[in-house]
Amino acid sequence: MNFAKIKAIEQKNKQRILKVCPAATETSGIYIFYRQDENGIRYAYVGQAKRLLTRLAQHLSGYQHIDLSIKKHGFYSKDNETGYQIDFYYCCEEQLDEYEQRYILFMANKGYQLRNKTSGGQGKGKTGIAENKPAKGYYDGLKKGYKNAQRDVAKWVKYLTIDCDRDKKRAVNAMEKFKEFIEEVDNGRCQMD
Repeated sequence: MNFAKIKAIEQKNKQRILKVCPAATETSGIYIFYRQDENGIRYAYVGQAKRLLTRLAQHLSGYQHIDLSIKKHGFYSKDNETGYQIDFYYCCEEQLDEYEQRYILFMANKGYQLRNKTSGGQGKGKTGIAENKPAKGYYDGLKKGYKNAQRDVAKWVKYLTIDCDRDKKRAVNAMEKFKEFIEEVDNGRCQMD
């Protein structure tokens, strides 16, 4: 993707944010995404930004847990009462860590289930408050695929060795699936390292 396209997407996302939160500017501060689901459970995410409008717009094209939740639930409207709303509070850059931690605690005390992974801040004293699952990469996907293939082959082989008449249909189905699997490997559609 070229730079001009990236900037165009960022500008479009800023316009989407301004529709929901018209007072947002590029000033530094704390922002809060919050929502309530149909069961009355309240969720929140607190973040900090040196440039609020830009950071809020980045959440619309990111892939962090909160970004994906915003994409899934959208923004609050009369037609989408379980969508996210946005609040923000301006503060100077030197106060960002302190205020972020303060607002995380504030939202937790108000009964919100926090989507934050840490207690806030960028430096010393930052602690985890939610489970941090390790990022999965390319090789993790290969391992998972290999394990799935092992499981499937083991299941097919089990049915291929059964002699009972009542399981003959399973044995035939297992043989067909096994042949399809082998053909995919032979044709290069399935890579196994």
